[in-house]
Amino acid sequence: MCGIVGILGSGPVATDLVDALRRLEYRGYDSAGIATVENGHLQRRRAEGKLRNLETRLLTEPLSGRTGIGHTRWATHGRPVERNAHPHMTALVSVVHNGIIENYRELKAELTALGHTFETETDTEAVVHLVSDEMQKGLGPIEAVRVALGRLRGAFALGIIFAGHDDLMIAARQGSPLAIGHGTGEMYLGSDAIALAPFTDTITYLEEGDWAVLRRRGAEIFDKSGTRVERPLIKAVASSLLVDKGNHRHFMAKEIHEQPEVISHTLANYLDMAAGTVNFPALGLDLGGVTRVTVSACGTAYYAGLVGKYWIERYARVPVEIDVASEFRYREPPLGPGGLSVFVSQSGETADTLATLRYCKASGQRIVSVVNVRTSTIARESDAVLPTLAGPEIGVASTKAFTCQLSVLACFAIALGRARGAIGPEQEEELVKALTELPRHISTLLRNEDEYERLAHELSKARDVLYLGRGTSYPLALEGALKLKEISYIHAEGYAAGELKHGPIALIDENVPVIVVAPEDDLFEKTVSNMQEVAARGGQIILISDADPSKAGCKLAAHIRMPKAHQFANPLLYAVPIQLIAYHTAVFMGTDVDQPRNLAKSVTVE
Repeated sequence: MCGIVGILGSGPVATDLVDALRRLEYRGYDSAGIATVENGHLQRRRAEGKLRNLETRLLTEPLSGRTGIGHTRWATHGRPVERNAHPHMTALVSVVHNGIIENYRELKAELTALGHTFETETDTEAVVHLVSDEMQKGLGPIEAVRVALGRLRGAFALGIIFAGHDDLMIAARQGSPLAIGHGTGEMYLGSDAIALAPFTDTITYLEEGDWAVLRRRGAEIFDKSGTRVERPLIKAVASSLLVDKGNHRHFMAKEIHEQPEVISHTLANYLDMAAGTVNFPALGLDLGGVTRVTVSACGTAYYAGLVGKYWIERYARVPVEIDVASEFRYREPPLGPGGLSVFVSQSGETADTLATLRYCKASGQRIVSVVNVRTSTIARESDAVLPTLAGPEIGVASTKAFTCQLSVLACFAIALGRARGAIGPEQEEELVKALTELPRHISTLLRNEDEYERLAHELSKARDVLYLGRGTSYPLALEGALKLKEISYIHAEGYAAGELKHGPIALIDENVPVIVVAPEDDLFEKTVSNMQEVAARGGQIILISDADPSKAGCKLAAHIRMPKAHQFANPLLYAVPIQLIAYHTAVFMGTDVDQPRNLAKSVTVE
């Protein structure tokens, strides 16, 4: 994940900016830079690679400004070269940015026609020129940013400084976290409170859609409508060695809300978003020659692999065998030499998955791992590693690691389909666009959790809950049931909706909630018939769908309205409400959400 820092200081801030960025190194990055206001003008220093390269440059080309912003970049749009490194700037404005500006192409075309010259391959530069254009029309910095924010589409966090304004910084948050730090005669900005820990322990977290005007005397915060709002001051407990909960009650809540950002960075590792293509790393084999894929994992990672099976078979036209690792390793399936085996694990240390990997390797398979920890045993023993960029996941019940696993598998399915000729350029661009829009859609979902809290009150009364889904929604039904069991301790089961009549329907009465995951895709009408069967037996139907509820043809106990998205991207999008349902139910019941009983984050024994 990219890192943002900003300081309105009482003395030169360059050294402190670099030190703050160093505390964000754990998030991963490929370049770094800072910009400051120097005698009324904007100056910056940037470097590819690690922070030490930026420090070396600052030794020979120091900056002395008291107002500055800094950034560690993980490339989303454009190669990881100095020209694309942040901060980006014109003579008037300098910007650091996390996230994705979805409509940057349209903005770039518009601004280029107005005479603006773009120098990078990034989406961020559109923000710089958009704000500059408004200022050139006569608006002041604050009003120019307000107008520009209304033009941006996507999930993003911004830190902005201005030439000629030594006591001004503007921050904006839509889908990516930002924290304001309060000092004595100084103010700070960070994408993570860890970056600000040495400077202050008094933090204000911006809420979704907020933007803020920072001056040394304090901060004014406005909501998306432009209304002045108050956000609470929080005493942070973060240190440079500790990941904190931010303004969330639990790590699980924080990790759910981090998903727009971590998904965008994971996708950026495998997609060329500007070109609308997959930019997949070499795996040491010809993807076009792959005729069979074997997938193995445990728990939530297995459900990610199951979604991957649907994607790979549908879009790459390659048969996929998948099994939980604890079964795979003991049934000793025959594996022909030269096959491709994919292993999915958050920790990279899961004992059963590791044992299965070794079995496959001994059988002559090419080993590819999808892991969140690149130094893990599974990663080290793989021929190729496809990292997820979820960052540290503290909550035992996986959330952001799951959606990042899905992100990698989605990109893999496109890459495999393209290599085999099953996907043409137009469809590749369509699928990449669908994935690029996901952070914005998820950000929209996370804006209002009241409906989940109300639903949690009702679910807490249930002894049993059923989840139903078809196609890629079937693994989500399994994952939803697992999440509810893990952290609320309510018995829940997930089923393929078509299997309802083959047994589970016997359980349904007026006391059994049935949660139906049903995007309005080519399987929706089939799922509707299953809902009607539930309704006929008095079951309480909770529909998660982008369809009009009238299309259900039956009475609903609740309807969670979803954004319209491409059906390829729906599994990532629909993962979020099932996480929120489980989380709020567990909170209402008073269980230990982050460390549920009997469970461990990494299962390193059989």
